[in-house]
Amino acid sequence: MAGARGVDFYRFDGLLDDEERGVRAVARRFVEQRFLPVLRNHQRAGTFPLELIPEMGELGLLGPAVRGPGCAGLSYTVYGIICEELERGDSGLRSFASVQGSLVMWPIAAYGSPAQKERWLPDLAAGRKVGCFGLTEPDHGSDPGSMSTTAVQDGDGWILSGAKLWITNATVADVAVVWARGPAGVLGFLVEKGTPGFAANPIHGKWSLRASDTGELVLDQVRVPESSRLPGARGLKAPLSCLNEARYGIAWGAVGAAADCYETALRYAGQRQQFGKPIASFQLVQHKLVTMLTEITKAQGLVLQLGRLKDSGINEVPLVSLAKRGNVAMALECARLARDILGAAGVTDEFSPGRHLANLESVSTYEGTHDIHALIVGQEITGIAAFR
Repeated sequence: MAGARGVDFYRFDGLLDDEERGVRAVARRFVEQRFLPVLRNHQRAGTFPLELIPEMGELGLLGPAVRGPGCAGLSYTVYGIICEELERGDSGLRSFASVQGSLVMWPIAAYGSPAQKERWLPDLAAGRKVGCFGLTEPDHGSDPGSMSTTAVQDGDGWILSGAKLWITNATVADVAVVWARGPAGVLGFLVEKGTPGFAANPIHGKWSLRASDTGELVLDQVRVPESSRLPGARGLKAPLSCLNEARYGIAWGAVGAAADCYETALRYAGQRQQFGKPIASFQLVQHKLVTMLTEITKAQGLVLQLGRLKDSGINEVPLVSLAKRGNVAMALECARLARDILGAAGVTDEFSPGRHLANLESVSTYEGTHDIHALIVGQEITGIAAFR
């Protein structure tokens, strides 16, 4: 199965076509040969390997399913496979690609003007430029409709005021997709780095997603021209549609993290000797390994079917919510079981499960929390909204 070297218990690989397998091979090789060798240093320093971004663009790993100037316009299944491979390396790597593709390139392609698409999409796809997505605020996370950031018309432009928090790529971004409350609803803007009044401040002290740039965006009476507004984006539905694209990639990515935890635990259990035999020979350890394999296999089938549905034109929010919620919870449990099998070694950065476990705690929260996605699916099956 895409994203897991030896985890294909149900022969899902046979359901992939040659292009999908080829893309998987490219992404896997990049993660193993280019990303993993530098990950530990960046994990310890709390930095993202910026030097790899152009290479990611050259390999087609940024916004592969986006359609527009300079974009590959491949299938959603291919995009999912890439996310799975990237998160097998680290959630921070997949988060970078998710933001760049689903939360920056996608809204420009979906809601931007022809000039905006021509200016930004080729450079973003190639990794020559980096973007971020400003929706979450210090006081408004699960309830983005109550955002405080405002957009006030000022002659032939707009004045943006407010703050955004927990923003991936914040301090390295060349452009931010910022959502603000306008005179007739939520509007989207492209705010360039260096615009007077616009600042990005890093968040320090994270124990999760350490190999990822996370920060705060501050908009202090930022004046932008009308040409920076995304003309097709009106209302809260626009930013939420972007989140649905990113959540799809997360559902795939979580499988990659879980598979890496399982493979690491399986190898360790076969080598670690206790009581004169490998711990893989003990019933309790085998039970944990089988539990992990079972849940990963179910998640693999779920995302593959979800990808095929999106490729066929079925792009329903509750379907994505169920997959994001279920697969991240599954990956968290796999990370915990793998950490347990590794014992004390599992809390060091010599092995990946402890890092995946910490990362997945953030993944469970962002792009809609575990409970919020339960309410999205709950509304779909009951017809009753229980958010308030």
